[in-house]
Amino acid sequence: MSIVRRTALFGLTALLLSACVGGSFKTEYDPLPADVTRAWRLSAVQVNVPRTLVVSEAKTLLPKADIVWREDPLGDRYAQVDTIMTDAITRGAQGLRGGRPVIIDVTVTRFHALTFEAELREQNWGVHNINFTAQVVDARTGEVLIPATAIRSELPALSGEQMREARRNGQSQKSMITNHVARTVAGWLAIGPDNRGEFSRQGN
Repeated sequence: MSIVRRTALFGLTALLLSACVGGSFKTEYDPLPADVTRAWRLSAVQVNVPRTLVVSEAKTLLPKADIVWREDPLGDRYAQVDTIMTDAITRGAQGLRGGRPVIIDVTVTRFHALTFEAELREQNWGVHNINFTAQVVDARTGEVLIPATAIRSELPALSGEQMREARRNGQSQKSMITNHVARTVAGWLAIGPDNRGEFSRQGN
């Protein structure tokens, strides 16, 4: 094998390995006091997906972008992420049944699901990175009750035969992400089980 060819092969191998480096991921938040949140009632959820976030449609394993979302038809990914997050956060906060109406105001900082290319890998691989900030505001007065706080809601993705089986059973990336974010929000608001945890995984 020539030196040029050997160098090219080494470079390609290094590139592939760098795309599969494992890492540590987590669902993390500071739970709010239950004696505070039990006085709240959900009035509205407001989600902001900044247009400054970078979207990628690259058909690769690990696109370098803030937003990677493929299950909805090609279109406005910001609006699609807004819809998913609004639904998830609304579901997670449904247990707020107190007398003080509040608005949960969320800004998405990262929404990186799997590409279909990554989903086809025949092994346990990939992570759904869903990160955002959330604050709670009095719906009547506009008073900020809880200032913007960072929340990580990362979960292992399914790939290969596991994902094919999940799809046959009616599950999707969207349903998994929605359920996980809803559980995370409920845990943060102290109206559901604590959803925090950490895991190691190859992928984004």
